[in-house]
Formats: sequence, structure tokens, C-alpha cells
Amino acid sequence: MSGWSDTTVVLVVVGVILVLAWLVWVRASRLDRLHRKVGASRAVVDAQLVRRATVAAELATSGLLDPASSLVVGEAAWGSLTAGRAGDVPTGLLPADLREQLGASAAVPDGLDRSQVESDLTAALAEILDDPDEVAVLAEDPEGDRVLVALAAAWYRVQLARRFHNEAVAQTQRVRHGALVRLLRLAGHAPEPRTLELDDSWPHGLPRPGEQARAARPGASAPPA
Repeated sequence: MSGWSDTTVVLVVVGVILVLAWLVWVRASRLDRLHRKVGASRAVVDAQLVRRATVAAELATSGLLDPASSLVVGEAAWGSLTAGRAGDVPTGLLPADLREQLGASAAVPDGLDRSQVESDLTAALAEILDDPDEVAVLAEDPEGDRVLVALAAAWYRVQLARRFHNEAVAQTQRVRHGALVRLLRLAGHAPEPRTLELDDSWPHGLPRPGEQARAARPGASAPPA
């Protein structure tokens, strides 16, 4: 060290500072991108949940269910749509006959918990769709088959979107908990993202997207368990 000139020392110090500044910039930029990714993925989940609830509302008003099941599914679909639209459900989003069917209960409830209302919709639909025989009866009707196909597609997208969102959240949490991020408080005042936990388990009797087509082909074999 004694042989180093003042100029060399200054250059080394400046170089170290530049490297550290670059590392901080890279980490801050990555964290910002991850927060944006989480926000975008959550918007996709919300959109798919609204789509599932809309199809569930169609099923409730299709006339294919018994009155009690129609009411249960209709109320659960309304709760999901209300939660998804932050209490502002456009007139055309919920079928008019479902509004009439729900009557006074169609008022916007207070203190909605998105995870709970979506789990409630899953449970309401499972009461009908867990039984393959009941699903087969619904599918015999052309309108029932159309609604079931649409519901399966929407449900599948919900599962994919929520899985992608939770993976993005977990990645962001790992970066936020890093020593450099915590030391320099690179996350700022941005709240820490949380995974979306809800019951979106697949009904046992509802064929997954594509299974209907395979089953309809002559000589098609059942998919492996």
C-alpha cells in the first residue's frame, strides 16, 4: 500500500463506489420490476376470478339447476362479482334475472374478504360439480354443455393465474428480504406483497379443458389417473 500513489488510491476508491452504486441500481431496478410484475399478475387473477363468477352466474340463471342450488350459486357469484369490482358491479355484468332472483340480498355486502368469497363460490359450485352424474346430466343440454365448457376454461385460468401470481410474490419477498435491500431500504414505503390464498380446487366431476373433446372422439381412451 505504501507504494501506491494518491492518484491510484483515488481511482480505486472511485471504482469501488461506482461498482457499489451499480449494484444498488441493479437491485433497485429489479425490485421495481418485481413489484410491477406482482401488480400485473394480481390484475390478471382478478380478471379471471370475475370471468369465473360471470359464468357461474350464467349457470345459476340457466334454469338447469334446482331452485335451491340456483340461489346458492347465484349468491356466491354475486359475492365474487361484488368483491372483484370493489362494490361497483356494472348493470350488464350480472344477469337481470339473477338480480331478481336474489332480490334484497343483492345489496353490496360490507367488509368483503376476496379470498373468502372466492372460496365460498368454489364450495357452492362443488356441491353441484363434484358429482360426475350430475355434471353429465347438465352436459346433455346444449346450453348446459356450453356453460360447463366456459366454466372449466375460466376455472383453469384462475388456477394458472393465481399460481403465477403467488410465484411472483414469493420471488419479490425473497429479494425484499435480502441484506442490501433491507440495509438501504430500497423497497421504500411499498407494502410487502402477499400471496393470494383461496380455495380454487377443481371439482371432481367437472372435466378439465380438452377432456370433453377427447371423450367425444370415437375410440378415445380415458385420460390416465
